[in-house]
Amino acid sequence: MATLTFKSTAIGSLPHKNVNEAMAFVFDIFKEIPFWPQLAGVNKKEDMTVQYIQGIPGIVYDEKNCKYYYDAQSDEFFEQLEEFFMDYESVVNEKDLTNLDKYAITSPYTSAIPIYLDKIKNSNYAFAKCQIIGAFSFGTSLCDSENVCAFYDETYREVLVKGLTLKAIWQIEQVKKANPDTKVIMFMDEPVLSQLGTSAFMTVKRDEVVGMLKEISDIIKDFGAISAVHCCGKADWSVLTDSDIDIINFDAYSYTKSLNAHINEIEKFLSKGGYIAWGIVPTLDKDALAKTNIEELEQKFEDAVDDLVKKSSMSKDLIIKQSFFTPSCGAGGLSMELAQKAMTLVNELSDKLKQKYGVI
Repeated sequence: MATLTFKSTAIGSLPHKNVNEAMAFVFDIFKEIPFWPQLAGVNKKEDMTVQYIQGIPGIVYDEKNCKYYYDAQSDEFFEQLEEFFMDYESVVNEKDLTNLDKYAITSPYTSAIPIYLDKIKNSNYAFAKCQIIGAFSFGTSLCDSENVCAFYDETYREVLVKGLTLKAIWQIEQVKKANPDTKVIMFMDEPVLSQLGTSAFMTVKRDEVVGMLKEISDIIKDFGAISAVHCCGKADWSVLTDSDIDIINFDAYSYTKSLNAHINEIEKFLSKGGYIAWGIVPTLDKDALAKTNIEELEQKFEDAVDDLVKKSSMSKDLIIKQSFFTPSCGAGGLSMELAQKAMTLVNELSDKLKQKYGVI
């Protein structure tokens, strides 16, 4: 398999209001790992907390207020639930994809995916990045009519895990149809993971989150893709290493040294072939992005790698080999000018370090 070393891709959203312009932008900049963007500027239903609700039983969308909630008490929900579990069993355990399209992501929840698949069809990309919202972040943002998080409903939590798994499989299979030679990297976007262990989620057990992530990750890999988790905050990274994912993606600009607190787990993770996707270009701090340059980002990365080497028995070569680059988070909240700068910097850093270290 082609290596990911020093390649680059992006996270989630872009600020474009025109899908064709957005996709031209993506494929012009990301020559090795293109991604499909969330474009809330095209339709509010492309927001990542809404984008994945199609086909998942019990979720109700309030068109007037552009909000959604779940209702796990209605007769309709229980009727849908039986069919949903049967579909899941058929797809995941029997590899029967007959009903998988029921869990597709289609318009108006995405405008980018059809164009993305069409472009991959006529290409030789070794990798293609896709994404779902992480189950923990989804379960803590989706509430019922009493404003109680779905995560705390054990039955509905299982529905969300299985529903998102089907969303991931659908994307993997769509890319396979478009181009069987392209390997999917499936990101689970977990911004709320940074809050695990804080007062906001004191009653959440760590093992519950590990179990959710591992369940989805294992199935992603079983369907031939690479599993990744993106978290744009400072988190307990051992949750991810214990989840057997393939890639840890974090905000390496603001939390450069956060890996050091879990150095033993990170060393084992990299030694087993795991990758760190360094979110080294700041997209959550507009002032920092406006001021930064390629020299600062290169030095920040080099300092972080040297720090990991000093605090462990890892070689620099190992860390280099198992590293690639992204922005720190999505760019949907940026101006077009700053989004262009962020994506350009990610690629410039990728190219510069490939040349420096002789990566082909």
